[in-house]
Amino acid sequence: MKNKRANEEQSMKDLVEMFKNKHRLNPGLDKVDVENAWMTQLGPAIKNYTDQIKFRNTVLTVHLSSSTLREELSYGKERIIKTLNESLGKELISKLILR
Repeated sequence: MKNKRANEEQSMKDLVEMFKNKHRLNPGLDKVDVENAWMTQLGPAIKNYTDQIKFRNTVLTVHLSSSTLREELSYGKERIIKTLNESLGKELISKLILR
C-alpha cells in the first residue's frame, strides 16, 4: 500500500487556496484587500478624509469626512471601481457608495 500523499505534488499557492476555501476565509481576506486597495490606489490625500470603509456583497461603502471630496469622487465612480478591481486582480466591486 503506497502512501497517497507522497505521490501528490501541489504548489504552495494551490494549498493556500484549498485552505482558504475549506475554512471560508475568502470573504474576510477580500474585505482586507479591498480596504488596502482603496488606501493605496486613491492616495494619501483621500486617505486622510476616509473615515470608514465597508465591503459586503460586492458593494463598497466609503464614509468621507469632506462633502466636497465626496461630490468630486461621485463623478468618477465607474473609473474608481475599474481601478480598484484592476489592482485587486479580480472583479470584486460592482457598486460604490460614497457617504
